[in-house]
Amino acid sequence: MSDMITADLVDLDLSAETKEAAARALAERMVALGRVTDLDGFLADVAAREAQMPTGLDGGIGIPHCRSEHVTEPTLAFGRSSAGIDFGAADGPADLIFLIAAPAGADDAHLTILSSLARQLMNAEFTDALRSVGDTAAAAALIRGDEPAAGTEDSAAASEAASSEAAAGSAAPAPDASAPAPGAPSSTERPFRIVAVTSCPTGIAHTYMAAESLENAGREAGVEVVVEPQGSAGFTRLDPAVIAAADGVIFAHDVPVREKDRFAGKPTVDVGVKAGINRPGELITEVRGKAERGEVTSGAPSGAGTPVERAGESGEGYGTKLRKWLMSGVSYMVPFVAAGGLLIALGFAIGGYKINKAPSVMDHFVWSQGDSWAALLFQIGVVSFGFLVPVLAGYIAYGMADRPGLVPGFVGGSIALTINAGFLGGLVAGLLAGGVVMAIQKVKIPPAVRGIMPVVVIPLISAAVVGFLMFVVVGKPIASAQKGLTDWLNGLTGSNAILLGALLGLMMCFDLGGPVNKVAYTFATAGIAVSNPSDSAMKIMAAVMAAGMVPPLAMALATTVRGKLFTQTERENGKAAWVLGASFISEGAIPFAAADPLRVIPSSMVGGAITGALSMAFGATLRAPHGGIFVVPLIGNPFLYLIAIAVGVCATTALVVVLKGMRKPAPGAVSPGAEDGTAAATAEAKQPVAA
Repeated sequence: MSDMITADLVDLDLSAETKEAAARALAERMVALGRVTDLDGFLADVAAREAQMPTGLDGGIGIPHCRSEHVTEPTLAFGRSSAGIDFGAADGPADLIFLIAAPAGADDAHLTILSSLARQLMNAEFTDALRSVGDTAAAAALIRGDEPAAGTEDSAAASEAASSEAAAGSAAPAPDASAPAPGAPSSTERPFRIVAVTSCPTGIAHTYMAAESLENAGREAGVEVVVEPQGSAGFTRLDPAVIAAADGVIFAHDVPVREKDRFAGKPTVDVGVKAGINRPGELITEVRGKAERGEVTSGAPSGAGTPVERAGESGEGYGTKLRKWLMSGVSYMVPFVAAGGLLIALGFAIGGYKINKAPSVMDHFVWSQGDSWAALLFQIGVVSFGFLVPVLAGYIAYGMADRPGLVPGFVGGSIALTINAGFLGGLVAGLLAGGVVMAIQKVKIPPAVRGIMPVVVIPLISAAVVGFLMFVVVGKPIASAQKGLTDWLNGLTGSNAILLGALLGLMMCFDLGGPVNKVAYTFATAGIAVSNPSDSAMKIMAAVMAAGMVPPLAMALATTVRGKLFTQTERENGKAAWVLGASFISEGAIPFAAADPLRVIPSSMVGGAITGALSMAFGATLRAPHGGIFVVPLIGNPFLYLIAIAVGVCATTALVVVLKGMRKPAPGAVSPGAEDGTAAATAEAKQPVAA
C-alpha cells in the first residue's frame, strides 16, 4: 500500500463540518498529487455512492468511497476530526475519515489491498492507534502497515487464514476452540457452522468489513463462520461441500447475492451489509434460533434478486418499510401503465375519440381499414390497463412476503377492480395480503407439513382471508373513498387546478425519479388508467409529464449557455440530458443534482412548479402516461403545452446559472477551462521513462 497513501494525503486536523466538506478537503489533496483529474466529477461519484447507503460505521468511522473514471490510480486519504462529522452511523459522528478512490478499471491487486484496510478498520487497536498518532508521516505508515498497531498482526493473520479457508472451501475450527465462549459447544461436540455472503454497491470497503466482523463474532461465539465476500475484484465460490455442511446462512448485502440458489433450503438471515458490520453477534444468534425452530428458505432458486428482495430488512423503521413495499408495487405496475396507456392513446390518435365505442376486433376486423387497427390498439391497451390494480396489489404483497404474497395480492387486486375500489383498493389489498402471509409464516409448523405450505396452505388461507376482508369488511368504504377522490378531481377548476399543477410539479422535481417523484407520477397515471378518463385526469397527466421534463432539459441548456460554470464531465452529461429530458426521463438531471444538490434541486423545483401550473392553466391534456415530446400529437393544446415546458426550463436554467455564478471556487479546484490541459499535463508527467 506504499503508493496508495503518503503523508501528503493525511490531515490530522480536519476542520470540515459536513461529510461533503470532508470529502472535498481530502479529495483536494488527491487532486494536488495528480491522483484525481476532475475534482467535481469525482465528488459527484462519491456523492452518488453515498446516496445509495451512508458510509458511516459504528465506532466513529466514516469511509466515503467510490470507483470513478476521474481517478488515475488507487488512492487513500485519511482525515482526523476533533469535532466529529456525521456520516450516518447509528452511534454518532465519525472522527476517523478514510476517503477511498479507486479507478473505474482498478485491478484485483489494488482492490485486495483496499479490502485489507477495510478488515483492519474492525480492529480496535488499529483505530485507537490512529486516534493517538502525532504526525502525518507516522499515520500514513500505520495505515500502510509499516508500523503495525498492537494486536493488528494477529488479527490480520486470522483474517488471511479465514479468507484462505473460504477460497479453498474448507471450514477450519476457530483458533480459540480450546476455550469456547459461554454457550458455545464443548470440545467433543461439532460446532455450529455458518456460511455467509457479504457485498455492497462498490465492493471495496463494507463488503470486507462485514466479512471480518462476522468472522470475529464467530470466533468469540465458538461458531465456525466461512464468508464469501462478493467484492469488486470478483469472488471465489465456496466449495459446495462447505455449503452443504453448513447449519445456517447469513446474507449481509446491499446488492443481489450472486448465485443465491446455492444456499437454498437452509435457515437464513438476510440483512443489509451494515448489519453484518454493526451487529454480527445478533445475526449469529438469530440464524441459530432459526435452525433450532427448523425454519428454512424455499428450495426454489431465487435468481439474481428483485427490486424488493430485501424490502423491510431488519433495523429499518416502519415508514421506510412501507415506502419500499408501495414502491415495489409501483415499479412493477409502471410498464403496464406505459404500454397500455400508449396503445390507448395511439388508438385515439388513429381512430378518433369514438374508437372506444368500436365493436370487438374478434367480431369485426378489416385489414385494410385504419379504424380496425385503431380499435385493435385501443382494445389491447384496455386489456393491459386491466392488469394495473392486480399487479400493484400483487407486488406490494411480494415486497412484504416474497412469492407467497403473490396469490392473495393478485386476488385482492382483482376484487378491488370488481367492487370499483380502484387504486386505493389495490393499495389496501396488497398491504392486507402481505400482512396475512407474514402472519401465517410466523406460525410454527410441524416438519411434515412444511413441504406443502408455500404451494397449498399459504395460498389457500391467505386468498380466502383477503377475499373476505375485501368483499365484506373494507371494500365498500374504500370504493366510496375512491369515488370521492374521482369526483374531487373532476371538479377541479380555476385556481385549485393551477395550485395542484404547481404541487405536482414540485413533487416531480424534488427527487428526480425517487419516491416523491413516483408518488406524483402514480397519482397521475391512476387517473388515466381507464378506457375513458376524465378531462381533469388528463390535465393532471399532462402537468406531471411536463414538469418531469424540466430538470434534464434545464441542465442541458445551462451547460450550453454557461459551460464554464460546469465541469467537463457535466458538460458531457448535458449533451445526453437533451435526449433524456425530451423523452421524459427525469433521472437525466441526477448527475447534476448529486454534484450540487443545494443549487440544482431548488432550481428544478421552481421550474417544475411553474410548468405544472401553466400546463393546468392552459388546459393541456394527455392520454399517454409517457413519451415526452414524442407524444405531442396526442396532447390537447400542444402549442401552449410546449410553451409551459419552455418557460419552466428557462426559469430553472436562469436560477442554476445565477446560483452557480455566486459560488466561490473551492481551493485546489481545476477550472473547467483549464481542465483538459491539466489532465493532459498530469498524464504527460506520469509517463514512464522508457527502459
